[in-house]
Amino acid sequence: MPGRPDNTLNALRTFEVAARQGSFTRAAIELRVMQAAVSHQIARLEDVLGVTLFHRTPAGLVMTDAAQALFPVMERGLDDIARVLDRLAGGPPTEALNIGAVTTFAVGWLIPRLQAFDQAHPGIKLRLSTHNNRVEIAREGLDAPMTPLCSPRLDIQTPADMRRHTLLRSYRADEWTAWFAQATEACPPLTGPVLDSSIGLADVATEGFGIALLHVAMFERHLLSGRLIRPFATTVTLGSYWLTVPKDRRITSASKMLLNWMRTAAADHRPLE
Repeated sequence: MPGRPDNTLNALRTFEVAARQGSFTRAAIELRVMQAAVSHQIARLEDVLGVTLFHRTPAGLVMTDAAQALFPVMERGLDDIARVLDRLAGGPPTEALNIGAVTTFAVGWLIPRLQAFDQAHPGIKLRLSTHNNRVEIAREGLDAPMTPLCSPRLDIQTPADMRRHTLLRSYRADEWTAWFAQATEACPPLTGPVLDSSIGLADVATEGFGIALLHVAMFERHLLSGRLIRPFATTVTLGSYWLTVPKDRRITSASKMLLNWMRTAAADHRPLE
């Protein structure tokens, strides 16, 4: 491979971060450089290899076939180097694990529990990226039981009372219909605003501007603080969160530990403190 070895290694490292983050901007933040430096390193690597590595789309970076072939090799190589360096330095062995999660799951369930994971598995370094509706996470972990949550300022005693308030909607059009069917109540006309983020729905509901149908486990802290209340016990389960692993990635010991920990944590129904 032509070019100075140190420059090529820097470009390869930049490629690994950009591919993992799915964004030159987020890669620049992780590497603590300007975005232009990331773009320059990727362009240099593409020139050296004679291939295109990324296509830019409105949804973010899309890896080409060449990048998809290179990325798992780079990821494994960097993790192997880190483990060898730890061993040579006499420190505890570590293994990096890259995971992506939808923002609602990351903020509402995973991040509040990461300290417990770190304490249980100090040898695993988690690298967390968040995406909206692009990745699914938590295999055989949390089902998604949903129930109305609203500001304590709203006077709601029965499901029929909700007709007097705005029902906030997500991009999943059948959620309210399914919940009212579970509550054995006719669903009113749905004319409320549509938001593409559960966190946004919770924020609007907290201000008293409507009622949101939300995953109970994701908004425990809102309930504990009293920002939101849960008027009814009735829930409806609409899908699950899944932990997915690309076919070209190996299932490492860290992956297995994370999966087992998530299963245990999901089965533990104790509320957050």
